[in-house]
Amino acid sequence: MPGNTGCAVPSPENQPSAAEERRLADDASRKENWKRWGPYLAERQWGTVREDYSGSGDAWNYFPYDHAHLRAYRWGEDGLLGISDRECRLCFALALWNERDPILKERLFGLSNPQGNHGEDAKECWYYLDSTPTHSYLRGLYKYPQAAFPYRQLIEVNGRRGRTEREYELHETGIFDEQKYFDVFAEYAKAGPDDILIRLTIENRAPEPARLHVLPTLWFRNTWSWGKTFGSTRTKPSMRLVAPGRIALSHETLGDFVFEVNGDTPVLFTENETNFQTLYGTTNASPCAKDAFHRHVIHGESAADLRSGTKCAPHFTLEFAGDAVQTIELRLRPAAAGLPPAFGPEFDRLFALRRAEADEFFAAKVPPFSSPDQQHVLRQAYAGLLWSRQYFGYVVSEWAQGDPGQPGPPEGHAKSRNADWWHLHANDVISMPDKWEYPWFAAWDLAFHMIPMARIDPAFAKGQLELLLREWYLHPNGQMPAYEWNFSDVNPPVHAWACWRVYKISNPPAERDVPFLERCFQKLLLNFTWWVNRKDVRGRHVFSGGFLGLDNIGLFDRSKPLPTGQTLAQADGTAWMAFYCATMLGMALELATKNPSYEDIASKFFEHYIQIIDAMNAVRGGGLWDDEDGFYYDQILIEGRHALPLRVRSLVGVIPLLAVEVLDQTVIDQLPGFKKRMDWFLRNRPELAQHITSVGECAHDGARRIAAIPTRERLISVLKYVLDESEFLSPWGIRSLSRKYEAQPYEIHVDGSTYSLRYEPAESQTSLFGGNSNWRGPIWFPINYLIIEALERYHHFYGGTLKLEFPTGSGQLLDLAQIAGQIAKRLCAIFTLNDKGERPCFGDNFRYAKDPHWRDYVLFHEYFHAEVGCGLGANHQTGWTALITRCLGIVGRIAPEE
Repeated sequence: MPGNTGCAVPSPENQPSAAEERRLADDASRKENWKRWGPYLAERQWGTVREDYSGSGDAWNYFPYDHAHLRAYRWGEDGLLGISDRECRLCFALALWNERDPILKERLFGLSNPQGNHGEDAKECWYYLDSTPTHSYLRGLYKYPQAAFPYRQLIEVNGRRGRTEREYELHETGIFDEQKYFDVFAEYAKAGPDDILIRLTIENRAPEPARLHVLPTLWFRNTWSWGKTFGSTRTKPSMRLVAPGRIALSHETLGDFVFEVNGDTPVLFTENETNFQTLYGTTNASPCAKDAFHRHVIHGESAADLRSGTKCAPHFTLEFAGDAVQTIELRLRPAAAGLPPAFGPEFDRLFALRRAEADEFFAAKVPPFSSPDQQHVLRQAYAGLLWSRQYFGYVVSEWAQGDPGQPGPPEGHAKSRNADWWHLHANDVISMPDKWEYPWFAAWDLAFHMIPMARIDPAFAKGQLELLLREWYLHPNGQMPAYEWNFSDVNPPVHAWACWRVYKISNPPAERDVPFLERCFQKLLLNFTWWVNRKDVRGRHVFSGGFLGLDNIGLFDRSKPLPTGQTLAQADGTAWMAFYCATMLGMALELATKNPSYEDIASKFFEHYIQIIDAMNAVRGGGLWDDEDGFYYDQILIEGRHALPLRVRSLVGVIPLLAVEVLDQTVIDQLPGFKKRMDWFLRNRPELAQHITSVGECAHDGARRIAAIPTRERLISVLKYVLDESEFLSPWGIRSLSRKYEAQPYEIHVDGSTYSLRYEPAESQTSLFGGNSNWRGPIWFPINYLIIEALERYHHFYGGTLKLEFPTGSGQLLDLAQIAGQIAKRLCAIFTLNDKGERPCFGDNFRYAKDPHWRDYVLFHEYFHAEVGCGLGANHQTGWTALITRCLGIVGRIAPEE
């Protein structure tokens, strides 16, 4: 296969203007396996459900951070700014030692969920700086302190702080004061699909001399100790030193490789095996265990004095002058006779070429009116999205039963988690919410990830959406797995929307991938049926789906029975299903233009959608619209009494606005069967038609119809709250809860008990709902983006006939597309430099405001403070926060004079 030896570097005259686009095409067509290697190595494998073999499901304590350097992992690996092949058989990552830490810095440190005062939290400073979609070029940065890393201090101070106090972060310990740290840049470039050049650039930021031990570590994932078929190897893989700076690697499914080191430095070897003696006082399977490098470098033991093993690392001891820079060069490539020199001018030229190709690729993705700073944020957001691809291996049946090569799991393990998901068999690269805090797929997060992904890697975006609909993920009953802590949990049904949007984004209309849409649609039918059968408790098109991803946004834990013993009718649960229906309707109509047999199913979704509209809007039968306030609310359905509305203005009541689909009358006219049934339904169901005045001829263009939950009047009513700066509209986007509850918390009295809710612009002040639930005020990108898209669709129908004040009460009238642009602009302002030269996302951390070695390393957090814009929660959640690229696209298409 061309390129597999990776020997040749393209000459300048053979450099196409779209080299990365060609690699993407070759990979998608399976001509060249350009994505075989990538940043697929997790940043945290410890503390995951996959590695938990306890009887109680206590994953955090069963495999804590303190065990990570001692115990072999069963289902994956982790490392620092590392890479692996797509099945995580062979891994590479950094290991560092500053001569002060008690352990090698081999992985990122953070607090477990029980340790953190706001849940799990990484306590390191690292950044994803660049990546192409094929990972032909990768660049990341880790900031390593020169003083002893303050592990104990971070645990103890956070342990003393309560939920009313903010998290205690690494920079607050003083560890970076006086610039005493190293900037460690990891850079990768591919000469071919299997030929990977590695350059480590270490900069001493301190003005004084310093010394650093660097161990670029290569190892095989342990697949030989468990006695199971999944991922196992009949022959144990091997690494052996065959010449100075040259290690031969052999793996029965991966093949033979060589790992080469530029420079004369000792190479250490050990086995990727658990140190049973240190952990449990029993005999080790091998004389050299996983932590041998730690013991050799820090304690001077000869535990790594071998010439072969399953883990190796050249050991560099670097002496730095003040402000000095040093580099390390390595290369991993297939073994072959007559390989050209691994290093030299061609090595440098290839790095320069791949960087230039990355620049060229992303330059084509930049909106026309983007500022240089906006382009910088865009590039780093894409980098974070691409670095967040991770190998995820988890076979629930084998995990539940335990491994014959190990002691059997205790009683209760098989039922501790995911007992109904024995069919789930994951062995894939999947887009993760956050590779440290959430190193497992989350179904609704992934749907949002694929919207920006479709712009840069449409084949991967489509593949990911199809993956969770495959039979080894999708439950036989049609439920989609949520996330590994509880596959049976219920996330908002946004997968259909993501499939529909990716279908449109990935290709121009004439070239759209209809087979992809059809494959997704067929599986989504199963999932839709599960929702209808399981979550419409009374069969009245009013849905109660649990917390639906919005965790603690309500008065009660919506994943559990109400404390009152009654039923909760959810405005967002019902609206999400309307959103699902409207999306399936749009998909069915598209497919019907190619295959008339889809007209019948389009009619089904049209009628079902209108019935949900009725359930949302009707005064009779427990509708969720409140005429008094002009807003949608949850309701407690109390047997024998009237429904009790929970008059809390939150995103729960805004989500009904999302369920809007604009129908092209010319398309309807092409589908006589659908048109006939639609007209009949509207004519013969007047009791429903009175609630769907939003389905009718367009006010400014008779060639369109609109399907939406709110009528024009109700849309205006809800938007007045959404665009009110004293309620939802923040300088940084749309709040998740109205600000009015800051001064006046909402209270309700039910059956002798009082329940209350207060606006909280940052981290939640209550642990009532467990974990780190934070939906009582902050800015969240996924819902903000859905609101922007919905406003654009409403504008597509209403055009200039509908203008509203922005903000409410300002007297400035804008149409809905302009309002969508203004919300996008506020979201962008979180990350871009303000008039003080600062990025609001960094809050009051002065280094990011003033220090040139910090200010441009942008972090994309899980959510954002609604009043000051600083990032909160997981600090690398570039999955759904990568939606900022879409917002920058909206803003960047607006000419400055506009």
